[in-house]
Parts: sequence; structure tokens; C-alpha cells
Amino acid sequence: MPKLIVVTRDGEEKQVIGDAGLSVMEVIRDNGFDELLALCGGCCSCATCHVHVDPEFASKLPAMSEDEDDLLDSSSFRDERSRLSCQLPFTDELDGLKVTIAEED
Repeated sequence: MPKLIVVTRDGEEKQVIGDAGLSVMEVIRDNGFDELLALCGGCCSCATCHVHVDPEFASKLPAMSEDEDDLLDSSSFRDERSRLSCQLPFTDELDGLKVTIAEED
């Protein structure tokens, strides 16, 4: 089972195990990180699962859709590492992926 490293808004870093096939958002949520709201449940209709992805893994992620790009535009905390965690399939190839939960808008 692949590992995911999650950095909380207060800078605490935790390593969790996730099931390949879930989204990164589901792995974060299922491991009790309450600050990642994910209000739409993974339907790509809000930006409350916004994370900043470690640049080392950028090339391993699927391309950003137009909908994801539009939703991220609504965030004051968007940067070049921003992604919606619901749009990132968690795979064995992402073992060791590090994401930081974005500040809440």
C-alpha cells in the first residue's frame, strides 16, 4: 500500500497509508484530517480539497482539467503547485507523495 505524506496547515507532517485506487482526497479524509473539508465529496464542484503538491511528483500526476483549473482560480492561495486532491488518483506510482493542505479561503 502506498504512503502519502500530508502537511497540515500548522506545518505538522504525518505519513499515512492509503489504498491505491482512491483519490488523494479520500486518503486524506479517511485518515482523519478534518481541515480538508472536501465539501462536494470529490465531484470537482468546489475547491475545498485544495492541496499543494511536492514538485518532485508533478510529472506523475494527470493533466489538470479545465474544470479543476477554473475552481482553483477561485482560491487566493493558488500557486504553481496547486491541485484539487479529489482529482488526483492515488496509485502505487505515487508512493511517498507529499502534499500540503492549502489555507482555507
